[in-house]
Amino acid sequence: MKAIGYIRVSTQGQADDGVSLAAQESKIYAWATLNDAEVVIFRDEGISGKRTENRPGLQASLDLVDKGDALVVYSLSRLSRSTKDTLTIAEALEKKEADLVSLSEKIDTTSAAGKMVFRMLAVLSEFERDQISDRTCFAMAHKKKKGEKTGGDVPFGYGVRKGKLFPHPEEQKAVSLMLAMRKKGNSLRAICVALEAAGFTRKRGSRKWPSITVLRIIRRERQLEKLKA
Repeated sequence: MKAIGYIRVSTQGQADDGVSLAAQESKIYAWATLNDAEVVIFRDEGISGKRTENRPGLQASLDLVDKGDALVVYSLSRLSRSTKDTLTIAEALEKKEADLVSLSEKIDTTSAAGKMVFRMLAVLSEFERDQISDRTCFAMAHKKKKGEKTGGDVPFGYGVRKGKLFPHPEEQKAVSLMLAMRKKGNSLRAICVALEAAGFTRKRGSRKWPSITVLRIIRRERQLEKLKA
């Protein structure tokens, strides 16, 4: 039997949590020794687990695994952050008559009980990720309501001083024009033409206004209004 090991970290900081590439690899080799299996390791470094198609290491491991082999991972979170993707991988392995082993959760799909536990834990894993996402969104909304910068570029219409946003007078004129024209039913393209005709520039100095940029600003301002209500 071959143990096709797959290891992944999304950030360098994960080494501090005990799930570094070296730590994951060590666990997989230990399992393979106990099960007298030949080991092949594939890795993805600095890649998120939300999607499977952008991970060459995972794709290579799935291509290599064959009948009687086992895809071995340190934990389900290393394999995927999506229940749908995780179950799709499990189904692909089942079609190849291969097994999935997750060491942290002690999952081995060679048994019916192992398959059931695997499906339950995959759902719980995504539930936990959704909870983290909800808490993050709530925290960002709270910071926006307080006028604090939440990371990334400074939004159009605002400047930043000591970590807090403040209205940028000239850019606010452009924002007001967008909102007023949209409220009157003008198209995004018409608003872009008006902005360009009035000489308003974007953050980096461009005088060209794409429709998608205007739409994002309008949506953001409407969301901010709801938060203030």
